[in-house]
Amino acid sequence: FPVTIEAHGEVSVYEPRGAYQLIVRGLEPLGKGDLHQRFEELKRKLQGEGLFDESRKRAIPEFVERVGIITSPTGAAVRDVIHVLQRRCPRIALTVFGVKVQGDGAAEEVAEAIAEMGKRDFDVLLVVRGGGSLEDLWSFNEEIVARAVTASPIPVISGVGHETDFTICDFVADLR
Repeated sequence: FPVTIEAHGEVSVYEPRGAYQLIVRGLEPLGKGDLHQRFEELKRKLQGEGLFDESRKRAIPEFVERVGIITSPTGAAVRDVIHVLQRRCPRIALTVFGVKVQGDGAAEEVAEAIAEMGKRDFDVLLVVRGGGSLEDLWSFNEEIVARAVTASPIPVISGVGHETDFTICDFVADLR
């Protein structure tokens, strides 16, 4: 099947014919490339350690009174979650712990927030982010986030991306 690639190199001119030539120094697949490979490798590793096993997942309490939400404090996702929870369960106390959800340092911020909120009196933690590309959601595919979710003493629900998106965070969370 056809594969889209990115070629790295230089263009030169073969003067006797006036023809251009591409001297390729390196090739990388696009789409299912390096990030996808890293995703699959980490997924296999964590699955092998049992982090995705249903037997280690905590039950979500039937009656929830205090919810910790870990997300960007300015994104549409936090507004949507707050709106739905306030409409459906107006008595639930919500606390938002604002973090970067994309880019350098985002995975570390998410992991630190999970650890910090795990020291507080919440019934459940929501890790939330809107949809995006594999690159946009990458913070939730980092091992540091997976380990933080697994170590949380409070059940964690992953609400990352659109319904068709899957992240490592989804697999280790107690509920997606």
